[in-house]
Amino acid sequence: MIQIQLSERQEKIIDIVRDNEPITSENIAKRLELTRATLRPDLAILTMSGILDARPKVGYFYTGKTTFSFISEKIRGIKVMDRKSVPIIVDEETSIYDGIVTMFLEDTSTIFVTSKGFLSGVVSRKDFLKNAIGGLSLNKTPIAVIMTRMPNIVVTKPEESILDAAIKLIDREIDSLPVVEEAEDENGSPAYKVIGRITKTTITRLFVELGNNE
Repeated sequence: MIQIQLSERQEKIIDIVRDNEPITSENIAKRLELTRATLRPDLAILTMSGILDARPKVGYFYTGKTTFSFISEKIRGIKVMDRKSVPIIVDEETSIYDGIVTMFLEDTSTIFVTSKGFLSGVVSRKDFLKNAIGGLSLNKTPIAVIMTRMPNIVVTKPEESILDAAIKLIDREIDSLPVVEEAEDENGSPAYKVIGRITKTTITRLFVELGNNE
């Protein structure tokens, strides 16, 4: 495997985490006198490569690793369009029950919901579980009732780097992003067409390939 040196800032981040774990990204940024946004790419790379471990609502931990076996410039050059997979999509009128069946048949953790062909919502396993326990009529209630609606949906676009998509997954603590193209609905308003998806599994597979020099 090809080993490369960490950047000076990445080395500083590791030292800070090792000496102060667990520590939040906000506190790391304060110690470096930088913004959280500036640190996001470095934290994403260090976390996904296994040097740091990120735990929601707790902070970052140092794992003990000091180098990683992929070329950072290469991953920054990989586009979402190169790694997107087929999205699982249902219409707003689909019942919650049929949505659950679709999720298990497709073995996915997230379903994207459309209205008249445009992205209108997202539903996760947690959404299904919470509402099934809540006593809704699964056969009669449309999935639109429980979905997260636009504009509260994080998306990625084909031309974005896979690193940018990974940062969104980590920052928002979600499992999947819809890959979208900008469009206009029948009223001429801005809308999104879903053309793919990027998941945590997508990112994991990419790092395995890079780690094996594929």
